[in-house]
Amino acid sequence: MLLKADKLILQLILGSSSPARREILAEMGYQFTIMNPDIDEKAIRLEKPEDLVMALAHAKAEAIKRKLQHKCLSNKEVEGEPTLLITSDQVMVNRGMIREKPLNEEEAREFIKGYSGHFAVAVGYVLVTNLNTGVQRGAWDKPEIHFHEIPDEVIERVVKVRDITNVAGGFRMEHPLAAPYVKEVVGAMDSVMGLPRELTKKLLEKALEETYA
Repeated sequence: MLLKADKLILQLILGSSSPARREILAEMGYQFTIMNPDIDEKAIRLEKPEDLVMALAHAKAEAIKRKLQHKCLSNKEVEGEPTLLITSDQVMVNRGMIREKPLNEEEAREFIKGYSGHFAVAVGYVLVTNLNTGVQRGAWDKPEIHFHEIPDEVIERVVKVRDITNVAGGFRMEHPLAAPYVKEVVGAMDSVMGLPRELTKKLLEKALEETYA
């Protein structure tokens, strides 16, 4: 079946505190509830970026499922319309190093200097969990970002702006201070922002297939 954004046929939960992901999902036309998984992401450490983002997306889903159980979410509360949960995670990979949210200005400065005149891959994973059936469908997304040289004085301005650095990789590409130094994006900008539209829509549809089979 096709999932139509203009018709409310499901209950949708976005398991993320990211404003960018909320904005993208709203622009797709869905109505949804926001829940923050509140997990310790630093407690999950894996060497491969693909393994790391997948593990984090699954951990977020499990955390939200526990929250819902704590609220005594019963089968009666979700019967009729399926309830789907979207969780995701993303890291930047630059010069062979995984870059998550920088811990401080010094780390943000290091990350951005690495991007200057170089490129990074935004390794992301989106997971959709059907809370009625237990079915989970997930997939990776890997847009590539190429950068112009970023002057030191610009880097110093950027690291002072929390709104730019409080993202995976420490450099919000769409911000007016950052955007002029993005040379090329190989992939979709929504993928860089953390929630690829087409992939998310396909995963929602796949997670619903068993419900309506």
